[in-house]
Amino acid sequence: MTTVETKHPLQIMDGLLQLKVPIPNNPLGWVLPYLIEGRDGWTLVDSGWNVPEAWDALEQQLHDAGVPFDKLKMLLVTHIHPDHYGLAGRVKEKSGATVVIHQRERDLIHSRYRNPSQLLATMGEWLEMHGVPTNATQDLKESAMSVRAFVDPVEPDEVVWGGERLEIGRFNFEVWWTPGHSPGHICFVEREKQFILTGDHVLPTISPNISLHPQQQGNPLGDYIASLERLKALDMKTVLPAHEYTFQDLHGRLRAIQLHHDERLEEMMAVIGRSPRTAYDVAAKVKWATGTFDTFSYWMQRAAIGETLSHLDYLVIEDRLAKFMQDGKQYYKKVGND
Repeated sequence: MTTVETKHPLQIMDGLLQLKVPIPNNPLGWVLPYLIEGRDGWTLVDSGWNVPEAWDALEQQLHDAGVPFDKLKMLLVTHIHPDHYGLAGRVKEKSGATVVIHQRERDLIHSRYRNPSQLLATMGEWLEMHGVPTNATQDLKESAMSVRAFVDPVEPDEVVWGGERLEIGRFNFEVWWTPGHSPGHICFVEREKQFILTGDHVLPTISPNISLHPQQQGNPLGDYIASLERLKALDMKTVLPAHEYTFQDLHGRLRAIQLHHDERLEEMMAVIGRSPRTAYDVAAKVKWATGTFDTFSYWMQRAAIGETLSHLDYLVIEDRLAKFMQDGKQYYKKVGND
């Protein structure tokens, strides 16, 4: 078992604490849940992976904050990725807290974590369609199944859609639906005290994975960019993300993320050049911050293909690329390259 140093809760302001829960053997290192004091108990925002190190760290930090589990009245989940939702079932069982998730995230729980057989079948067909070699399809298809062990799934007691107000003690939060990284990702905005809990939507130095895949259809990159645009109207002094660290310049970070995706789109256009390519072809040739595609784990390769697809389909919607089927595979080409 990996030994992880236990951190102490960090007080952001009266009634608001930032916790630090480890994600063992993962480059992210930590997830940052938040603990908010209410009038008759406390609210926890996100929880951590379902591994002993994370549970022990969460339990210890709650103890250090003077908040036993029976004082947790609500668990808000920004989205159902394992590092945010993984311990939700255990927290619910131990505390009886009301679990709140966006409707679109609730719709994914069963097929992703309880009975993924249909998702696996669909994923295999999807990978082959996007150019994954036959000898790699099985490994990529099953690459995320090991992650299920890090999630103790629980159905939400309540769902939100975005636009709701949550009064928690001295705070008055607005629920903002911010799809892109996940279909039902939500942020929590406190206008009067000028801070925002951004989950994975806005992080200080890294960009969240924005993927197109069988459970995230449509235009996820377009959804993500539109969600970022909405945040520009906010006057926030403090940004409280779910990874890395607290920061202040929300508008500067929004500009940087937009620039990153603009550059990424141009890079994918350059990789396609004058020859039609599958998403797998493009993913294998673009640059990745964490290494080269051929050195990635199967899970990372699948995430890279999904990220590539979200950009390619965005370019199709922008009428810069066209896509077509040939011999059972989907190809992308520049508009006008016939």
